[in-house]
Amino acid sequence: MKFGISTFVTDEGIRPGALGRALEERGFDSLLLAEHSHIPVSRESPYPGGGELPRVYYRTLDPFVALTAVAAETRDLLLFTGVALLVQRDVIHTAKEVASLDLLSGGRVAFGVGVGWNREEMRNHGTDPRTRGALIDEQIQALKAIWTQDEAEFHGEHVDFDPIWQWPKPVQRPHPPIYVGGESEAALTRLAKHADGWMPRAHTPPEEIKRVRAWLAEQGRTDVPFTVFGAGRSEEALAGYAEAGVERVTFLLGTRPEPETLTKLDELAALVEGYR
Repeated sequence: MKFGISTFVTDEGIRPGALGRALEERGFDSLLLAEHSHIPVSRESPYPGGGELPRVYYRTLDPFVALTAVAAETRDLLLFTGVALLVQRDVIHTAKEVASLDLLSGGRVAFGVGVGWNREEMRNHGTDPRTRGALIDEQIQALKAIWTQDEAEFHGEHVDFDPIWQWPKPVQRPHPPIYVGGESEAALTRLAKHADGWMPRAHTPPEEIKRVRAWLAEQGRTDVPFTVFGAGRSEEALAGYAEAGVERVTFLLGTRPEPETLTKLDELAALVEGYR
């Protein structure tokens, strides 16, 4: 089992290039960056974690800009969005951003996507929260068309465009792996039909991971990698993930200035070494 870091990179914490170097030096294999374009001041959607919304949610850097900075300072680190809020994005621009990052990084991108929870944020982008599931399903299909076809077109209810030319194409073939975040029935259906990998959160028990693995196998999907987002540090939990066939576990790293971040990463690296 491999180990990575999931975090929010903001203007108040360690810079992304320095973070990427620190992760690679300590043997972590991946970095997952969260995305929020903004947070509406007046908000009805409750924060899923409970309590007040942490300030990192409205200070996070654009993930593709940040991951490009990481790519320039690293050689092998995998570059994940964890997760990109695809339903709030223009699909054609997003296709170009992912492909450009994959090219500049030498094929190190994994594209984690989700529908999000903040309905007011979605509405500011012109997205109807009621149809976000159907929208993201079409967006994923449209992305694949753009990445793999010289003259790509897509005609759906929510995404529609006539033949287009767009380069660069991704380095990875047929395209960077698409990971679906979330554990709902809709997310799992999306995973089985459209995605390459699953990104469950840490509250998902190993028993559920095994169930999903068996369910996917029944549909002929026996090769789906699982990356756990924001796992805890219990050795028992880590052993459970490994036994369930999880490919990668990521630890949630708080957003802090560089000296504090490096200290915390040393602690996590020691934990990983002890587990191994």
